[in-house]
Amino acid sequence: MPKISVVFGILLSVLGLYGYFGMGMVSVTALIPLFIGVPIIILGVLAFDEQKIKHSMHAASVLILLGLIGSLYRLAHKVLLGNIDESSIILILMSAICIIFLILAINSFIEARKVRGKKIGR
Repeated sequence: MPKISVVFGILLSVLGLYGYFGMGMVSVTALIPLFIGVPIIILGVLAFDEQKIKHSMHAASVLILLGLIGSLYRLAHKVLLGNIDESSIILILMSAICIIFLILAINSFIEARKVRGKKIGR
């Protein structure tokens, strides 16, 4: 999961940079995926240490969940106002990246718990 975290952090960072520079530096809010992605990269790197993997991956999952909630909220707001534009694509992509990461993280947590249960002898 640490490698996956780094990859998804990079994806979010690139998305944020594209949203900001690729769309004409319209607003700092376009960098929100970058602000989520960089800490995810850092947490992914920290998770390569076996003693820090559990806490790092849980923190990354919480951060991704906050990113998902924020992007879905902004997307819903744009839809309700009828203000769909090219920045909506960034929100859709961010939501998709966050959902995929959360699915992978939850699956990883379930598998880790099964392995831990087998070690204990359940």
